[in-house]
Formats: sequence, C-alpha cells, structure tokens
Amino acid sequence: MWRTLAVASAFFPGLFAFCVRALRWAAPGWSVKDRVLLSGRLVSTVQATMATVSGLTVVLSCEDVVHDRHWLAVEYIWVLVPYMTYDIYVMYLCHWHKSREKGIAERKHSLTSVRSFLLQERLMVTHHLFILIVLTPVTQHFRGELGDFFVGCIFTAELSTPFVSLGKILMQLKMQDTLLHKVNGILILVTFFLCRILLFPFMYAAYGRQMGIPVYMVPFRIPLHCNIANASLIAPQLYWFTLICRKAVRLYGSSPADKSR
Repeated sequence: MWRTLAVASAFFPGLFAFCVRALRWAAPGWSVKDRVLLSGRLVSTVQATMATVSGLTVVLSCEDVVHDRHWLAVEYIWVLVPYMTYDIYVMYLCHWHKSREKGIAERKHSLTSVRSFLLQERLMVTHHLFILIVLTPVTQHFRGELGDFFVGCIFTAELSTPFVSLGKILMQLKMQDTLLHKVNGILILVTFFLCRILLFPFMYAAYGRQMGIPVYMVPFRIPLHCNIANASLIAPQLYWFTLICRKAVRLYGSSPADKSR
C-alpha cells in the first residue's frame, strides 16, 4: 500500500511537470495556460487507461462476482487516491490560468481564486472528494473481502475519459470541424453511455445472475449503503451525459452555414 501510494504520488505530478516542460520545447509559441491544459489532459488520459486496464483485468478474472478476489481491486485504489488529489490541484491551475488570461483572476493565487474555482467546478470537486472520503474507505475496509468484481467495474468507467480528453485537445488545437473530432464525439457518447450509465444496471444484473434472482429484486437484497453509493455515483454521470448529448446535437445537428455564423 505505502509503496504504491508513494510511487503514484510522485508519478502523476512528475508526468505533468514533464509534459509542461516538453511542450515548452515542442511548442514555444504556446502560452503557459495552453501547456498546462494540454499536460493535464494527457496525464488524465494516462490514468484513465491504467484504470480501465486494471478494471477489465479484475472483471474478467472474477467468475464469482461476490467472492472472487484480485489484487488490483485493492492496490489500484492507492493509485487513485494520489491521482484524485493531484487532479483537484491541476483543475485549479487550469481554472486560474484561464481566468487570468481573461483578466478575471489576480496575478497571484489567492483565496478569491480558490473560491471562484470551487464555485465553478463544484460538481467535479465534489465527485473527486466523494471518491477520496467515501469510496476509498468503503472499498478498502468496510466491504471486507467481497465484491472485487464490482470495484473492477467502477474502474472501467474511465474508458470514456481518453476520448473526452482528446475532444478537448482537438478543440484546443482548433480542430473542432475535422472528421476526427466528429468520430471522437461518437466514441465519447458510446463509451460514456456504456461505461458510466449502463455500467450500473450491468452490475445489478451480474449480482442477480450470481444469486439466482431477478434483476429488479437486487436493490432489495443488497445492503442499503450499496444502493446509496451507486445512486451517488450515477447521478453526476446522468447530468454529464445530458451535457454531452446537448453538445452532440449542436455538433451533428447544425448545418455548415450555422457553424460559420
């Protein structure tokens, strides 16, 4: 545990710093804000890939969805903890640089800039803190030795993140009118829906199949806190999926004449 925590705590900030420095050499004309934004998205993609691979490894290795164990279901949590902490800080940096470029933020960091960040990114910060404060102790201690399969399922929710990051990178590079951006938009919709929305019915169905009960009976057979945790996780996903669908309507529903206005 401690070794994983230490390595992850150094890896993500180190990778971020490396990307910022590499972009200073590769794109000397870019602003600090652009380098910070792109570096954050690259690190996010790396973490999401690691989480997805770990999750699929756990899910595919657990035939008994309740009792089978896999070491990654426990160990990767200690990768997520430092990453979520790091990511909150990087989100703040991105917010501060964007606000500063617009002339909104002060030249130095202050409580005002922190308050502005927390207000604007309150849902994402709450999501990260929920994982750190609630899900970490639940997955590491309170569930005992049960449910590695479901922990792996939660990890696979990160499958959509690389496509979300790529979409933002393409927009940052002014490539939002390209075919690649449109194809990537479809991949965002599909992966987000499969791995962040349908994931939860899939987990309930897997438990029902294991226990030999209909899926509609599963919420009444599992502990209440499991239902509450799942509801807390899927609620922001539904909100974000609504936003993604609205963007998709604007992207695919508008004519070239509309886009040129």
